[in-house]
Amino acid sequence: MTKLVIKNIRNIAVVLTIAMFFSCKNDAKEVRDFLADKNLPIGESYNIDHKHTDSGRIDVKMKAPIMLDFDNRKAHPYSEFPEGIKITTIDKNKDSVTIEGDYARNYRLTQVSELRNNVVIINHKEKTKLTTEEIYWDQKTHYFFTEKSFVFYTLTDTVYGTGFESTEDLKQRWIKNLRGVIEVKD
Repeated sequence: MTKLVIKNIRNIAVVLTIAMFFSCKNDAKEVRDFLADKNLPIGESYNIDHKHTDSGRIDVKMKAPIMLDFDNRKAHPYSEFPEGIKITTIDKNKDSVTIEGDYARNYRLTQVSELRNNVVIINHKEKTKLTTEEIYWDQKTHYFFTEKSFVFYTLTDTVYGTGFESTEDLKQRWIKNLRGVIEVKD
């Protein structure tokens, strides 16, 4: 009789376990909504070293220690780089611009990135450099802008100001509230 009771208990346990597995379902949308409600990312990536190519030529390099994917946000899906990011864009003439900051957020729908804390942008060919604490980068229009204070370096000038707009290569600039000495060419 003892063997029969043990066998029946074992059979009941197997049936309950199987029923439990079949009764559990995780709808992907439910999981994404749960993570969004808890303000949790749906993905995490570590030690990113990404190279984008166009026709076999590397045109963008990106490095970041951590990327958090918040693509589950309905209104504004984004990727977050809480420990910083470094992006180098390389054009067909092998001219390059490096953009880096200690924190970044890239909004997928608008294609606007926000970089904060120790932001540095360098045009290596022109030997120009911008430093600021916050900048926005519109990747569709290839445009930078900030209302924060900045320092802009060229070979001959150091310009201080508050409010800066520029093309992505830093060649065309609009400076607000300028301070500093600038060499003017006739």
